Formats: sequence, structure tokens, C-alpha cells
Amino acid sequence: MKFIVSSTVLLKNLQLISGVINPSNTLPILDNFLFELEEKSLKITASDLETTMTVKVDLDMAEEPGVVAVPAKILLDTLKTFADVPITITINKENLGIEISAGEGKFKLTGQESNEFPVTPTVQDATTIKLNSEILRSAFHKTLFATGNDELRPVMSGVFCELAPEDITFVATDAHKLVRYKRKDASSETIASFILPKKPLNQLKNVLPDDAEVTIDYDQTNAFFSYEGINLVCRLIDGKYPNYDAVIPKDNPNVLTIDRAPFINSIRRVALYANQSTNQVRLKISGKELTLSAEDIDYANEAKERLTCNYEGEDIEIGFNSKFLLDMLNNIDSFEVKLEMSAPNRAGILMPVEPDNETEDILMLVMPVMLNQ
Repeated sequence: MKFIVSSTVLLKNLQLISGVINPSNTLPILDNFLFELEEKSLKITASDLETTMTVKVDLDMAEEPGVVAVPAKILLDTLKTFADVPITITINKENLGIEISAGEGKFKLTGQESNEFPVTPTVQDATTIKLNSEILRSAFHKTLFATGNDELRPVMSGVFCELAPEDITFVATDAHKLVRYKRKDASSETIASFILPKKPLNQLKNVLPDDAEVTIDYDQTNAFFSYEGINLVCRLIDGKYPNYDAVIPKDNPNVLTIDRAPFINSIRRVALYANQSTNQVRLKISGKELTLSAEDIDYANEAKERLTCNYEGEDIEIGFNSKFLLDMLNNIDSFEVKLEMSAPNRAGILMPVEPDNETEDILMLVMPVMLNQ
């Protein structure tokens, strides 16, 4: 096996899929890329058993097609040191010796047998939907932060996707916060729902191109994403997603409307003085005035800041985890936000007043923290 390729092209493509490889693997073969040399292209695969990603690279020259597993870390680290130069990679099929030639340099490493590498899953009796990459990237970006990490409740560690003829909905929750993200400019002929795991979505969010068509094929077990020569297949999370609609309070007569940027900065400052275990920030709203306060009794730290706001409803005092509030506010794209509340012990609903994108419908729910009097 032998091929010639630009070092920059190879590195760029390896980096697109390298995020799939775990830092520590139980199976040594998963520390490798699988190289499949074809007539004029190289198919490269990375896998962690749950997620498999492949990319095709066009070559300047190729001889003797074949398959070999190549150590990922040393190959990536080597390619990062090169300027944009043509490199020749020669693989001895007998002893799996790999030689990389670049200019005056020669680098030798040893590959592994390809038959140990996990077989890429296939999607059986698949249903297909095509979506724009911008929609997916935005949906993953605005929901992933709200997913849970509880191993006992795996369904809440992923993003729930609901496909319908009118719209597509993405939901994430960890029981303390919840995000429901709808796109009215995307739809599906068939009604379906499934739970996508967090890791492949984080990977896709970082590598999806601008304005590309992404084809999603899914069955009961796997989802298969493909675009521009790149494929990702991941195992769906098995289980029933909680009825998220039932936990969203419908009657919220107390509505706070406020400029997003000053609100974020104020929470950031006040939260520095909050108890580090609860991160509690207290919101006291009366008339046109919002008072944010926090204290840490153990260290005698205390902070208070006033902001002007628009408010409709009865005076209210409510506590929230500042980290959750900041996560949500940083993922809303609008100049003003509104926080709808009913009572100090009921969830608050955070929404943009005028979203930048009219096809988006985003709602965020945050559970209150009990106030310590």
C-alpha cells in the first residue's frame, strides 16, 4: 500500500473525526484510525464502539489498495509539525510497518490488523430526513448544555428529537433545567421521536459546515448522519423520554422583561459572592426595579445590585442557581429576554422577547432554589 497526499489535507480530515476517539480506551484497537486505501481515495474511520465517523480524502497518487489500522495520536502529532508539504505513506502488508516520508524526513511506526477494528453499523429499514446544517448546529448548540450526566437516567443524558409534519423539536433536560427548541422551517413527512447521545452531537456541532444539506437516516437502534463525504453513525439511547410538556407551567402571570446583556453581567458579578455549593442568586422584583443579591454566610460575603426592568405582576422574591441562569441567557439570541414566573417554588420560564430568527421557537425552564431566609 502506498499513497501521496498533502499533509494539511490529511491533517484537516483526521481532525474532523478525531474527536470520536476516547482519551482512554478499553480496547487498544480504538486508539487507531482505520485507513482503507481505494483507487484514488483514502477512507478513514474513527470509532469508540458507540459512535463511528468516516471521511474520504482525495489522493494525489495511490498504489495497491488495502486496509490497515494506524496509531492515531502519533500520526496527528507528527502531521501538526509539518508545513503544507506532500507526504508519501507506504505500508508493508507483511509486517504492517508504516513509513511516512516528507522532504528529508522519514518516520516509521507500526500499524495493527484491520480485522480487530469494529465493523461500522448499518441502518436497517431506515427512515430518511434531510436538514440544513445550520438548523442542526443551532439546535445542538442550544440544547446540549441542558443535558444531564446521571448514569442512572441515561435518557436524560441525550437530546430528544421529535419529528412532525409541522416542525421539528429538540429537547434537553437534567431535571433542574430544560430547553425546548423548535424549528418551524424544518419538518418530516413521518412522525417519529428518538434520543441522540451527547458525544456525537458535540462532535457534529464542532465540525458541521455552513449551509450544507445533512441527510439523517434512522431506525430503532442507530442514526446515520452524512454530508459532503463525511459520515457519522451513532447508537440511539434506549428508553422513554420523560413527558417534558407536563412540567412546563402554563399559567405564569408574573412577567419580567429585561435587557439581556446587563442582566448577564449583573448575575456574573453578584454570583461571585454566592455560596459555592448552591450558587444561589436571589431576585427581588417590585415595580420597575429588580434587585439581585447573593450571600455566603460562611465567609461573610454579600453582594447586591439593582437594575431597572419592565415587570407585570405581583411583587416576588425567588432564588435561582446562577450557573443555570447564565447558561440559558448565553444561549438566547435576543436583545431583551423575559422571565415568566408564578410562585417562588415553581419553575421560571425564560424566553427571547424578539428572537433573531423568526423560525426558531425557544423556551427554557429553570427550577428555583429554595430561599434561605
